[in-house]
Amino acid sequence: MKALFLALFMLAASAQAAITVVDDAGARVTLARPAQRVISMAPHITELLFAAGGGARIVGAMNYSDYPAAARSIPPIGSNSQIDIERVIATKPDLLIVWQSGNTARQIAQLQGLGIPVFHSEPRKLDEVATSLLRFGQLLGTEATAQTAAGAYRAKLTALRTRYASRPPVTVFYQAWDSPLYTLNGEQIASDAIRACGGRNIFGDLKTVAPQVGVEAVVQRDPEAIVGGKLYTPQDRGLSIWLPYKGMTAVRRNNLFTLDEELLTRPGPRVVDGAAALCARLDEARSRRVR
Repeated sequence: MKALFLALFMLAASAQAAITVVDDAGARVTLARPAQRVISMAPHITELLFAAGGGARIVGAMNYSDYPAAARSIPPIGSNSQIDIERVIATKPDLLIVWQSGNTARQIAQLQGLGIPVFHSEPRKLDEVATSLLRFGQLLGTEATAQTAAGAYRAKLTALRTRYASRPPVTVFYQAWDSPLYTLNGEQIASDAIRACGGRNIFGDLKTVAPQVGVEAVVQRDPEAIVGGKLYTPQDRGLSIWLPYKGMTAVRRNNLFTLDEELLTRPGPRVVDGAAALCARLDEARSRRVR
């Protein structure tokens, strides 16, 4: 009887220790205990893990995981085009966190085939960054740190929305790349930042997250502001491609704004800082209206 009681006690304790969290794909991910060895399959996941208190538990990360500074010393396990599965196995992870928009279906299938719990991270709205922090805190058993980070993030976001959301709308073209010309639709987190600033993405209605568009289509929709990222090589033309179109509202009013695209498109805690910089620029566009 004593042995039976002990067995039942152990079973109950084990069931109580299990952690179940619903991921961004709607799947229930269950861990027997808080994750100790995590692989991050995207830069935004790395940032979220550090902010949630789990940076020291990341045993492998995808390329471009460069923030915070400590992330640069994490062993790489692959790139957007290829994963080193042998290296993944060698790290002995107990949790894999993937990004469906950045990892190919083949890569995710490879990882799922390893029999290791896989969590999908796909924050597409500003509010979902705080939700992600809390979920990561659950997975890692670092709830206190995650709750503090989520609270600080939400406070900054609320202040931003309170200040800008009721401002007169500004039509915006977000230039993700200049050659070929790519933009982002309303499902990407940068578009939610535009909305928080009282702006409207002129291609927010397109179905593809990162669609290719034509110059003529942008000229026809005539945005009041054009926003793009910094230049990386001497060959990058950036927003200068619009200078010949002097009849466009954004060009005529000098509303061509270069921002740090990582802060706007990478759905980690710093996205609220990118949104604040964007809001300030859209206010500049409002100030240049003819009165």
